[in-house]
Amino acid sequence: MLAATVRVTRDLDLAEECVQDAYAAALVDWSRGGVPNRPGGWLTTAARHNALDALRRARTLRSKLHLLVEPEAHPAHESDPGPGFGALVPDDRLRLVFLCCHPALAPAAQVALTLRLVCGVPTPDIAKAFLVPEPTMAARVTRAKKKIAGARIPFRMPAPSELPNRLDSALTTIHLLFTTGHTAPAGPALTKNDIAGHALDLARMLHGLLPREREVRGLLALLLANHARRATRTTEDGRPSLLAEQDRTAWDRYAIAEAHELVLGALRGGGPGRFALQAAIATLHASAPTYAETDWDQILVLYDALLAVWSTPVVALNRAVAVAMVDGPATALPEVEALEQDERLAGYRYLPAVKADLLRRLGRTEDAALAYERAIALSDNDAERAFLADRLTATRGS
Repeated sequence: MLAATVRVTRDLDLAEECVQDAYAAALVDWSRGGVPNRPGGWLTTAARHNALDALRRARTLRSKLHLLVEPEAHPAHESDPGPGFGALVPDDRLRLVFLCCHPALAPAAQVALTLRLVCGVPTPDIAKAFLVPEPTMAARVTRAKKKIAGARIPFRMPAPSELPNRLDSALTTIHLLFTTGHTAPAGPALTKNDIAGHALDLARMLHGLLPREREVRGLLALLLANHARRATRTTEDGRPSLLAEQDRTAWDRYAIAEAHELVLGALRGGGPGRFALQAAIATLHASAPTYAETDWDQILVLYDALLAVWSTPVVALNRAVAVAMVDGPATALPEVEALEQDERLAGYRYLPAVKADLLRRLGRTEDAALAYERAIALSDNDAERAFLADRLTATRGS
């Protein structure tokens, strides 16, 4: 709805207001006459009508107050993208992704704005993804919207020459959207497969647009390899299922095979990027016949390469898990404890969860219990909290 409306307004704030007004009207009209057969179409049409009305009012105001308000100029080359490169992208959501991922904004602001406006990810969840406080993220999104309005950035697909400056942010946005569906930051359920599926659709469209881009291949492969396990990631009661316990015969083998072919293409032709390396790790997990046959040595090599091109504390934590599988928990524990000094991971629930598992494997049950309690306190996902509580109970009983 937002993507369709912003094509009329060319103003993100105004488009948001028109969409919100459409929802408000629906609450009134539908409670009287019932929900229409195509509620999405009703809402989109109402939002567009709101936008047209707002533009008419603005034109009237400018005509009457022309001495005080200068009319907004829309250069001919920006007012209508016309046929051509933009016509190759039929989905308004992908167009809006590229609009928000404008190089006039800082990369983090591009991704945050796109997640909030295009993908509808709540601000608290975006803050968790970026490991920053919620007020910081809210301010970042607000500043980005103001900058887009101030710069009069047009709603159009960038030309081919402009794509390289926007591609990494677009890839990051789609990946983080998938992550919020693959493992929900908050709420009762572990997964939101509709959100993960939406991200996968965007990745496929992007791959269709740029089939030769290695990192685009890598992103699509990463999402395919992870989404292939969706049917087995939770138990019957909705709690997380460990990778070692999942029924691999229920995994989507066609998706895994497709991911494998994409990874091969993403790794060819020079040093691989962060999405290609993450995809290679994911496909190794997905391709192993059993958990015991997982090639942890190769996974650790890939994490070393990933850390070299994308040095983040989350990558370092994931690498420590691989170290524990290759060299044992005693070797990995000091690496995890060192990461506890990184302020960026202060509220990251998986840090104490990983530490708790290592301590449990080392027989330090009291320390492990304290770490599990810390992980539970940091988690806002009910399914994860229940899983961690079970681990805590088992640890205390051992």
